[in-house]
Amino acid sequence: MLSDEEALEVARTARVVAVVGMTDGSKPGRASFEIPQMLQKRGLRVLPVNPMISAALGETSVPHLADLREVPDVVDVFRRSDAIPELAEELLALPPPRRPRTVWLQTGIRHPESEARLEAAGYRVVADRCLGVLVARAGR
Repeated sequence: MLSDEEALEVARTARVVAVVGMTDGSKPGRASFEIPQMLQKRGLRVLPVNPMISAALGETSVPHLADLREVPDVVDVFRRSDAIPELAEELLALPPPRRPRTVWLQTGIRHPESEARLEAAGYRVVADRCLGVLVARAGR
């Protein structure tokens, strides 16, 4: 798992963030929309990944990470901890040139076994931290 300083550097340098489990803003107050919206307002491109919505924040949503047309710098995850093994399988199935460098599990989300598998495959992992908080701390 990345140190606090390494996680801050990811927040400082990321340009494109795919948000797994992002919502479309139809239910006010959900972090799965408000955090990506804040990231976009701070200059990051936000790509929604959710088969239940068609678009969010002006970007077309895709059902799976493999459907993204570009490789994001970070995959930011808004899914329950018990959904992380399935997501890890999806990430591990991506061919190396299509793999994002960092997987970020939002506040309250942990799955140590999946985190270890992702790290062993070369992913940088941040867990149980809010990307929005670190982006703000990075002064973006």
